[in-house]
Amino acid sequence: MPTTDPQGGALPGPVWAVVVAAGRGERFGMAKQYAPLARRRVLDWSLEAARSQAAGVVLVVPADRAGVPEPGADVVVAGGATRSDSVRAGLAAVPVEAAVVVVHDAARPLAGPEVFAAVVAAVRAGADAAVPGVAVVDTVRWRDGGAVDRDALVAVQTPQAFRAGALRGAHAEGSEATDDATLVEAAGGRVVVVDGDPHNRKLTDPGDVAAAEHVLRGRERGESA
Repeated sequence: MPTTDPQGGALPGPVWAVVVAAGRGERFGMAKQYAPLARRRVLDWSLEAARSQAAGVVLVVPADRAGVPEPGADVVVAGGATRSDSVRAGLAAVPVEAAVVVVHDAARPLAGPEVFAAVVAAVRAGADAAVPGVAVVDTVRWRDGGAVDRDALVAVQTPQAFRAGALRGAHAEGSEATDDATLVEAAGGRVVVVDGDPHNRKLTDPGDVAAAEHVLRGRERGESA
């Protein structure tokens, strides 16, 4: 199905995904993307979900694993010193004919196919970028005093989908940001927010793996968890 550019013209071409799994996991105690999770590895869940929407998947890994083939990935490349460097390494391996690129952090293994579908659909509808977001439930305060209106905030997740040209242009100058939508927006792109999944949390410590396994077991049993 072709996507649409902001001017309304057809932009034919496939969806490709870049799954970022290049972290060393210093806080976690190991490379968390390779940690076991429900009889698989963390990154296997992310690759499977990415494949649900993508014609091709680029996996970005630590340099010492770049030569190792991975099930579910069409291309495996070495990451860089920062997250943005790693995304650029993955993006360089995406074919030029790709119309939409989805970027996902492997450390979010609970992002289901429906979240991938939602962000891709938003880009197909004309956005330069689409991100999943969930409501902020905690009270948020400025460090110098004063509460923030949490109703005006969302916590942003991955996967994030992009018009391929917009993402490539945003990364052309080698800029850094905590996520790619920030770079696209800074370059003048239009970013939309779709409904995220409260369970789609980034794994940061071993306890998060146990919690993720509980959710996955619930999904296997058909529970909403």
